[in-house]
Amino acid sequence: MKKITQLALALTLIFAASCKDKKETPAAPEMEKETEVVTKTETAVKIKVALESKSNSKVTGNAVFTQEDGKVKMVAVVEGLEPGTHAIHLHEKADCSAADGTSSGGHWNPTGAPHGKWGDAAGYHKGDIGNLEADDKGYATVNMTTDEWCIGCGDETKDILGKAIIIHKDADDFTSQPTGNAGSRVSCGGIIQ
Repeated sequence: MKKITQLALALTLIFAASCKDKKETPAAPEMEKETEVVTKTETAVKIKVALESKSNSKVTGNAVFTQEDGKVKMVAVVEGLEPGTHAIHLHEKADCSAADGTSSGGHWNPTGAPHGKWGDAAGYHKGDIGNLEADDKGYATVNMTTDEWCIGCGDETKDILGKAIIIHKDADDFTSQPTGNAGSRVSCGGIIQ
């Protein structure tokens, strides 16, 4: 009986010692390191915007804005367009309530620059994306990446949250002020979270 008690006591001590060793495993410091890496790394932000028909058109689609490493990438896919060239811009307000899309305001131009072609030394609005080409079936895509935009950063000259993406009936001529003579608004989507 004494040997069984001693054996039980020995097993209890071994079990307690092994539990003690497990408690001293450096799990907490590893978690802290992971947290530090996450907080120091810029995280990606992604917003998908549905484009709805305006001005009695059948133009729909979506645009995806992804922010990562200090740059915003926009990919827009549009359908229902007439074949040819159409302007695509960011406008002042994420309000697509008007039947003709005019509730979105004018081009987003936080720096007061003249209307123009994106990247032109003579100047351009921060919303002057440019043109897209619709194929013979009415489909068009546009890809753009810039460090001149951000998503939710609070910088009034860069933040695209609260703006609208607009597809126009006609091409942007890049010179007519202030709209590029792009015609009516055939699709609108608000950039909101």
